[in-house]
Amino acid sequence: MSVNSAAATQKLVNKSIMKHFPKVELHRHLEGTFALETLFRIARQNNIGLSDDFAEFKTQVQFPRDSEPDFLTFLSKFRNDWYRSHQDVYDIVHDSVAEMAEDGIHYIELRFSPEHFSHYNNFDREEITRLVIQAANTAAKEAGFTIRYLLTFNRSKQDQYEMIKLYDRMRELDIPEIIGIDLAGDEKGDPPENFTEFFAHVKQDNRYKITIHAGEVTPSQQIWFSIDNLHADRIGHGVSAIHDPEVQQELIKRDVALEQCITSNYQTGSWADEQNHPLGALYRAGVPVTINSDDPFIQDTDLTDDYIKTVEYFGFTLEDLINLNHIAIRTSFLPDQEKTTMLQSYDEQVQRFVTTYLKD
Repeated sequence: MSVNSAAATQKLVNKSIMKHFPKVELHRHLEGTFALETLFRIARQNNIGLSDDFAEFKTQVQFPRDSEPDFLTFLSKFRNDWYRSHQDVYDIVHDSVAEMAEDGIHYIELRFSPEHFSHYNNFDREEITRLVIQAANTAAKEAGFTIRYLLTFNRSKQDQYEMIKLYDRMRELDIPEIIGIDLAGDEKGDPPENFTEFFAHVKQDNRYKITIHAGEVTPSQQIWFSIDNLHADRIGHGVSAIHDPEVQQELIKRDVALEQCITSNYQTGSWADEQNHPLGALYRAGVPVTINSDDPFIQDTDLTDDYIKTVEYFGFTLEDLINLNHIAIRTSFLPDQEKTTMLQSYDEQVQRFVTTYLKD
């Protein structure tokens, strides 16, 4: 791939170019990815109690993009009372996934909680899970990228025995596009020690890979515990790994990737010094890391913004970005044969990008 590295790097900080760079994303929550105009229509239709003025509505539902970190303000933007019908769920999922094409998504493992879309109306969890995947599959096919799913279990909403019951119901759906289980929620109030039986159950089942939110706002001991006792194949965030060289070596040895999210960590205050986010140093230390957006709708940002930050803050080159996406494919939850196919299709897409946008 013959391009002038310095010239290519200069072009990569141009958002109109970077948005076309093919991206593999492993950590994005559907509940934080909503298409704003569709959500505005649904909110007005269902009398949610927010402004009828679009500009004001936007400020009500998104974190102030350029403001100081504020974890409580960030959390306050999440709500689950938008929907009044299955059509509402279908529309917001379809339109939100369709918009991902604007971020250059090549492959994504999109995580969502069946509880989020079901709780307010007590919708049937199995029906909603099928509906979410139907809507998202349709949108991804129309947009021309590949999508798979992780089911999120929120430790702040359920104990591990309730999780086991819900998991067993979800498993019986036998949906092949569901390939992983995610543990999210309050790391401090509900530490990983509270979920060993649930993840022993998932591991014994041997159907799904496991990713655990750990080390975002907690010490690296939670990363250790998650990989040793919750059978984590990947770690969500894991920023505290930067303080623990031994856990870094263990992540390298086991090839457990960190799903890192620069903008999200800044806004929540989990790592407020954006320009020195651990992603750059961890990558150069050989730790498997990936670039992710987390909750771009809530954050009033997108994945492309995070890619540009890696170039501006860490000096990442085109070759670095390609390598980071190779890491994401290698540590994805796809079967090995599909990883090989995905890697080939990804490299072909990168070559088209280079030819179209980076050649002098």
